[in-house]
Amino acid sequence: MSDVEKSFTTEKYVVSHSVREEQDGWRLDQFVMKCMPTLSREFLKKKIDKGEVEISGRKPPHKPSVKVHSGERITITTHNDGMIEDEYWHGEIVPKTEQPSVIFEDEGLLAVNKPPYMITHPAGKNLFYCATVFFETIHKKTIHSIHRLDRETSGVLLLGKNPKTSQQVSLLFEEDKVRKCYFFIARKNPGAASFPFTAKERLGRKENAIPESMMFSFPENSEDGKESETHFECLLDKNGFVLALAFPLSGRQHQIRVHAATHGYPLLGDKLYNGDPTVFIRFKENEATDSDHDLMQIPRQALHAAALKILYKNKPTHFIAPLPKDLSFWLEKNLGLTFKEVEELMEKRILEFLS
Repeated sequence: MSDVEKSFTTEKYVVSHSVREEQDGWRLDQFVMKCMPTLSREFLKKKIDKGEVEISGRKPPHKPSVKVHSGERITITTHNDGMIEDEYWHGEIVPKTEQPSVIFEDEGLLAVNKPPYMITHPAGKNLFYCATVFFETIHKKTIHSIHRLDRETSGVLLLGKNPKTSQQVSLLFEEDKVRKCYFFIARKNPGAASFPFTAKERLGRKENAIPESMMFSFPENSEDGKESETHFECLLDKNGFVLALAFPLSGRQHQIRVHAATHGYPLLGDKLYNGDPTVFIRFKENEATDSDHDLMQIPRQALHAAALKILYKNKPTHFIAPLPKDLSFWLEKNLGLTFKEVEELMEKRILEFLS
């Protein structure tokens, strides 16, 4: 048996961890925190108290302070009550009822338009509103994640229906042989770069950064970070905002968001790269202020994977995802642009990109 065993249904997530020699004598709550670091200590203590954390060979419920021993297995069960994945906006739960729509499907590949807040595959506290879990429920078999989109990012997502196709297409992403086009809405800061421009700052983490998930840009000639490149083109500049397209030529984490912000275009709704990363922490702790909400304007980053092109079965194949409802609503309310008008702005350039 491996160190970690997992099972998923739409109703329940069960994960079992083996206690290693170096963890012998740890408190149970300490061990569970190590297994599920994205969840709060208080939340995990409640799970222990409710008997949702079991030590092999011992009858639950256990005390959080009980010691675990090498060779034991700790099984943690999470039920889909919705609460663990809730997002809040002005104190109200953000609805996550949209289902991913299928753009393309054959015996090996699924191309879907992922809605915002749906994670690619189960991770951290996001266990049920997941693309792989959604389609596994439909197809009654394992669905493989080929690449990933940030949880808040909507748009084209590729999933594999068998290991062979998944490995073949994943390799294209690893070798940067996939052409990608993203649509975004951003604020225009004073002194922002003139379009079109190409960002080549290297991207990486900084030790002891808060939040730890934050990425940083370094000069192109720096030894810090990893090589990254994104080309940017403007569709519309209006009322202090821009509608633009990003064409990433590499695949670093948060690449478009960091490159855009570095050049004076922080994405609307981006809690990390708006100039004050403490905004992210306050939203995470459900302590966001009115001014935080005013700064963000929308509950999630305004980034949409609009189009993607790969060589599939020896043929150039492309996938296009229409704009999601939340971005369309903001554009009409704040910039007076209809869905059709925005689509027309995008259409010509995306067709050029796909040709």
